[in-house]
Amino acid sequence: MKRKLLLATLTASIVLSGCSNTLVTPEIAKHNQAASEYNLANNYYYGDGVIQNYSKAVDLYRKSAELGHASAQTYLGYMYDEGLGVKQSDYEAVNWYSKAAAQGYAQAQYNLGVMYRNGHGVALNYSAAVSWYRKAAEQGYAEAQTSLGYMYDKGLGLTLSHSKALIWYQEAAEQGYARAQINLGWMYEEGLGVEQSYSDAVNWYRKAAGQGYALAQNNLGVMYEEGLGVEQSYSEAVNWYRKAAEQGNARAQNNLGVMHEYGQGVAQSYSEAVNWYRKASEKGYTRAQYNLALMYRHGHGVAKNYSKAVNWYQKSAGQGNACAQSNLGYMYAEGFGVTRSYSEAVSWYRKAAEQGHAMAQNNLGFMYDEGHGVTQSHGDALNWYSKAAEQGNSEAQFSLGKMYEHGLGVTQSKIEALTWYRKAAEKTL
Repeated sequence: MKRKLLLATLTASIVLSGCSNTLVTPEIAKHNQAASEYNLANNYYYGDGVIQNYSKAVDLYRKSAELGHASAQTYLGYMYDEGLGVKQSDYEAVNWYSKAAAQGYAQAQYNLGVMYRNGHGVALNYSAAVSWYRKAAEQGYAEAQTSLGYMYDKGLGLTLSHSKALIWYQEAAEQGYARAQINLGWMYEEGLGVEQSYSDAVNWYRKAAGQGYALAQNNLGVMYEEGLGVEQSYSEAVNWYRKAAEQGNARAQNNLGVMHEYGQGVAQSYSEAVNWYRKASEKGYTRAQYNLALMYRHGHGVAKNYSKAVNWYQKSAGQGNACAQSNLGYMYAEGFGVTRSYSEAVSWYRKAAEQGHAMAQNNLGFMYDEGHGVTQSHGDALNWYSKAAEQGNSEAQFSLGKMYEHGLGVTQSKIEALTWYRKAAEKTL
């Protein structure tokens, strides 16, 4: 088909050349040469009709780029950006992107914006990134529209504006750009710049999910699991989690593990839960690491192993997961999987407690109450018990009742003691 088209073109040229005195100017010849070099470069880049060869593609892109071909300049910048067929160089990438961007080439303007956004080959400059994103966005370039929306969304390089972010996300989303569709879905889910609408969120997540966008598939799964904007369906949640999980999305892998652990929308299976938790954990996903630690601690789907539980708690806790920090503190306090260390227990309880974790606050109160790992202080014990008790922690409520009953760290009050004992009792009924 291509050969027939080429033959027809040549025939038409021959006929025309016999009928006119068309003058091929040096500028036209230069343009034709640049286009020819560019097209041949594309053949080598994509392996179209020839063996793929990035270095030959680079040579040909360079020839075309030096003749001022904007698309060739952009491709050459990309080759330097990724180190394809040439030594990687952010500086050279910026150089060639800049040449094409100056000609108004939208893709190059967007790419140059990315370089400024990330500080690659140039000093990090959000304002410059915004400027280049805007130039490309105003030409209808969906990726740039999405990135400009994100800059408004986060207030990077300009004044934060969810409503303006929404406008740009919408522009790109309506072009079918999946990343914009998921961002727009999030705006509707959270009510950012627009009235909250779970059904609209589902609509946009579904569009992106249908294109195979893993994060959208995960988010759509969450909507089905929670029954937000759709009728609750665990089986549909599992369906979408699985699609995303099989693409390697760590959140979806963790969520799919949860569904297997509790038998929601799928047959209950601890071993399958462990399988998916492990996949997500190895990607560094903190919730999955915490969940995998729990499986080892309780022997669900794996042989009970406190040391492995501690290992995964540590990984999750190190990323700031309050539940993992609290549980790691408990492992140190009890000497499960590690040498008992009250000071380490206090350290981890404190990290979680300062994030508002009620059980950690209660446990930290206990350590102060008993003088384990810290100097005994009924005042500090009372403080942490109070924080946990106000969140409804029954153990802390009971301990707080004891503090009031005996006047430990506080003025004795039988009435206050009775109040907290009653709250604790109501929780255990």
